[in-house]
Amino acid sequence: MPEPTTQRPERSGRPERPGRPERPGPPAPLLSVRDLRISFGGTEVVRGLSFDVRPREVLALVGESGAGKSLTARALLGMLPRGAATAGEIRLDGSTDLAAARGRRIALVPQDALSALSPVHPVGDQLAAVVRSLHRVSRSEARARAVAALDRVGIPDAARRARAYPHEYSGGMRQRAVIAMAMLGAPGLVVADEPTTALDAGRRAQVLRVLAEQREAAGAALLLVTHDLDVVREHADRVLVMYAGRASELGPAKAVLDRPRAPYTAGLLASLPQDGPRRRRLPTLPGTPPVPGALPPGCAFAPRCPLAADLCRTEEPEPRGTDGRLAACHRTDEVPADPATLFREGRPA
Repeated sequence: MPEPTTQRPERSGRPERPGRPERPGPPAPLLSVRDLRISFGGTEVVRGLSFDVRPREVLALVGESGAGKSLTARALLGMLPRGAATAGEIRLDGSTDLAAARGRRIALVPQDALSALSPVHPVGDQLAAVVRSLHRVSRSEARARAVAALDRVGIPDAARRARAYPHEYSGGMRQRAVIAMAMLGAPGLVVADEPTTALDAGRRAQVLRVLAEQREAAGAALLLVTHDLDVVREHADRVLVMYAGRASELGPAKAVLDRPRAPYTAGLLASLPQDGPRRRRLPTLPGTPPVPGALPPGCAFAPRCPLAADLCRTEEPEPRGTDGRLAACHRTDEVPADPATLFREGRPA
């Protein structure tokens, strides 16, 4: 039986043009959160939150106290308080098994280092125990890795300080130790929940520098929960602004901080101290965030917003936008370039 033949198309006489190579698309998200909802006793405190964290990216999560930032961070680690109910989907490297990933693919740097360190065991012993839980190594090898980890984060005389207890460390040293502990499993994603809140300005800068160095050395992404917008500007690639358990604004950090599209973001920026002589009182956001379970109709920020219109008080806006920018606001085009013009002396303009 003769082999089948394939008829070739006739040539048109024009030279064939090689096809253009396909441009590589953006990398798949390392972390994908879709419609996350967290509730206590039937009251939602995180309401339909969706976002991604890309490989090696720093995403900052900001907002006033009670916005749901820390609860969101704890949900990623499967560490929510007892009684919390969750809905939605969280995927890390495509897997929803967050408990199995904790310590290996995802790690936590907590706000209070003392909450992560036992007061009755030397710091080096605690790090060595983590090493042995992650790797099959001898006690001596685990001890050596613990000392090396402390040395990498800048603990002076690490071999000696490994024998000290947490109360013998300064606040900055304790925070460095928990960074070292978090990096022992070489995680792909580090969640840092207000890691410098209890530190003075000097120690805060040192700890943030150590965290950045360790993250970059490991090639890890970082979800940074913070209220410090100066830290966001210096360290973050993108920023997610939360209000009343939802996303208020999301986008590249520099773009969001230089030209906010949500009035709430503008209010946060207007409240920051400015360089130079002060000729008037510092603008502040009027009112207080709403209580979960007692949200106003429409946009939750409407009672505090100088741009609020009738639509804002009846219909809650969904995040929308272009160019990688999203804002949950009906009036994004009316947010002025200078956030301070929206808020004067603590009252809506």
